[in-house]
Amino acid sequence: MILVVGSTNADIVLKVDHFTEIGETQVVRSMEVHGGGKGANQALTVAKLGGGCVFISCVGDDEYGEMLRNSLESQGITGVEKLANVPTGRAYIEVDKTGRNRILVVPGANHSLTVELLEEKCEVLSEPEVVLLQNEIPFSVTLHAARRFKDTRALVVFDPAPVRGEVQAIFPYVDYLTPNEVEAQTLLDRLGIKGELTDAARAFLDYGVGKVILKLGEKGAAIVDRYGARKIPPFKVAAVDTTAAGDVFNGAFAVAISEGMEEENAVVFASAAAAISVTRSGAQSSIPSRKEVERFLKEKM
Repeated sequence: MILVVGSTNADIVLKVDHFTEIGETQVVRSMEVHGGGKGANQALTVAKLGGGCVFISCVGDDEYGEMLRNSLESQGITGVEKLANVPTGRAYIEVDKTGRNRILVVPGANHSLTVELLEEKCEVLSEPEVVLLQNEIPFSVTLHAARRFKDTRALVVFDPAPVRGEVQAIFPYVDYLTPNEVEAQTLLDRLGIKGELTDAARAFLDYGVGKVILKLGEKGAAIVDRYGARKIPPFKVAAVDTTAAGDVFNGAFAVAISEGMEEENAVVFASAAAAISVTRSGAQSSIPSRKEVERFLKEKM
């Protein structure tokens, strides 16, 4: 079983010609509303790729919350807590013509997830094989989850997005740190570490991280450990929307690792799932099925 602790958002996707400049007013080409949130995206990826998934998250008692809970339940994911008097989290996402995105998050109910609620949910769970964490809920809850499951046989995978707070406090409890290029550089700058990214990323291991998987977008990925960096080449696709690529990668990686796949093969599998996702619009609507990923790998490898 794979446990995901994290956020659930309604994604308001704004398709634009270019990213809006300071002081500029721009007319949006189109607007779409999709299910999103890093936690929900990763949980749905796990479910669609055939992994057993438990998801701990919160939404508000409103129209968006109902839409998101129904979407998750349609994939067999239950247990998202509905809270009164707080709105469901929302993300406002600018997507330009090349598929690049900028994201502003309104946390809403995500910031009402507490350590007490996490413990209440965990009391009735079997021990997970993999725990997926991100940084869109209160950091105290994420840190507690990492500490709690570090003492078990579970692998803890942490996506540090968005980078905020003293996030390095979680590093001793993380088996796999999975930043993208921008997040990795931001973390390194905060720690005062300089150098070429894949070399500098080894410094995270000195803070307690087991291994680092750098998500490098169109440049592929890299697995960084104490022996150096193993680069995984990218799959060439025509990107439409990169919004959920990192979340799809993490969910797919968790499924592969939980099934006993070798580490490099797991990263290739995750890269394939993410590559498919960027060819589609939206976050959760872009998540591929297991058959689609396997067919893609057969065609590309």
